[in-house]
Amino acid sequence: MAEASGPQQNGASPAGSARAAEGLDSLSYEEAREQLVAVVSRLEAGGVSLEESLALWERGEALANRCEEWLEGARRRLDAARRPQEEG
Repeated sequence: MAEASGPQQNGASPAGSARAAEGLDSLSYEEAREQLVAVVSRLEAGGVSLEESLALWERGEALANRCEEWLEGARRRLDAARRPQEEG
């Protein structure tokens, strides 16, 4: 039995990850979160093929990253807004 190696080992592929991330830059936090909730619900419900499960997982990871980007940006803005008050 041959061992899997490289990016295919965990089921993810660079092309699949790129497809999963398509169109995320234009999503608001709320849109990305809503889509992430839908992806998780589909995965939890089961009944999809392995290939579709992997695609959903990749999309979910990309959506979670997008939400994290939004939250990190909000943290930076809050920190910047508080800074002048702390100095004064």
